[in-house]
Amino acid sequence: MPRPLPKPLPSSPIALHTARAQNAARDAAIWLGMASAIWLAWKLAPVLMLIVGGLVFAAGLQGAERLLGRVWKAPHALRMSFVIIIFLALMAGFLVFASVQLAAQVAQLQATLNAQFGRIVALAHAHDVDLGTAATNPLGAIQAQLSQSLGSVRDMVGSVVGAIGGLVFMLMIGIYVALDPRIYERGIEWFTPEAQRPIVATTVKAMARTLRMWVGGRMLAMAIEGFIIFIGLSLAGVPLAGLLGLTAGLLTFVPTLGALVAGIIIMAVGFSVSTDAGLWAMAIFATVQFIEGNILTPLIEKKVVDLAPAVVLAAQLLFGVLFGIIGVALADPIVAMAKVALSQRSTAPEGETPDTKTAAG
Repeated sequence: MPRPLPKPLPSSPIALHTARAQNAARDAAIWLGMASAIWLAWKLAPVLMLIVGGLVFAAGLQGAERLLGRVWKAPHALRMSFVIIIFLALMAGFLVFASVQLAAQVAQLQATLNAQFGRIVALAHAHDVDLGTAATNPLGAIQAQLSQSLGSVRDMVGSVVGAIGGLVFMLMIGIYVALDPRIYERGIEWFTPEAQRPIVATTVKAMARTLRMWVGGRMLAMAIEGFIIFIGLSLAGVPLAGLLGLTAGLLTFVPTLGALVAGIIIMAVGFSVSTDAGLWAMAIFATVQFIEGNILTPLIEKKVVDLAPAVVLAAQLLFGVLFGIIGVALADPIVAMAKVALSQRSTAPEGETPDTKTAAG
């Protein structure tokens, strides 16, 4: 009697022709792709920050062009070209002014800060405070940390030429995007599935609008703070009022950390003249920070995108650790755009896109 044929075995679970294997391979490819994207983003972090900085600069140019469009009904390209030329002229004029007029003040500021540092050390020795060696000296540790930070920056950009090249790269990205943003919007839409393109287009427009408003609010806050500090220090008789006001206004772009650095510089210069001038400088800076934190920021930025203060501070700390000072400066707009993207995504019903709603109607 012939032996019965053996029962055929089921397909192997690792065979690609099975649905299980195909799903597993697809999931593995997705996770590997995400891991590769994260690794690539980590390696290219300085370049990505420059690109984000270029987008922020483009938003500023677009905001200025839209304001100009309210009084000058010219073609978009002509208005944008005018804004770019004005910006480049102002930048060149500032560099000339800084190199000619502010060089002596910067040297004087450096000498003043060094003198104040020496006074702190002398005061510590006069009160028998042992600062220890450079390894245990907190002041020496601060200097060493600053030196290490400067060394890290030099390592990142390679040289001063590299830093200038990075700045030019960022400005060129901003100019190209501002001249014709629709080209890049269409490119983003092209990389998305057709069913998702309407919501992606809406999200990109909302993010661009939020970024323009954020840049406008930040520039207004910078101008107001710098002007108030300049007027206040001039009336108080604090030297270098112009340089200190300009420095404080520019550092305002870097949240939290910029204000801290500006405050230290202003108070150091004030106390280098006299105790009264130092107290006046401290009072002026504290008043400006109170106005900025309780009036300017609520009226300007919180109307643009209402972010919880703890979230903003946590983002600044995280981006500062990951990307350095440029990460701190760009943490706010990145978080703002992320919130807009998530908000726009959450407004679309699950499994339904604008196309499907139109078809259903």
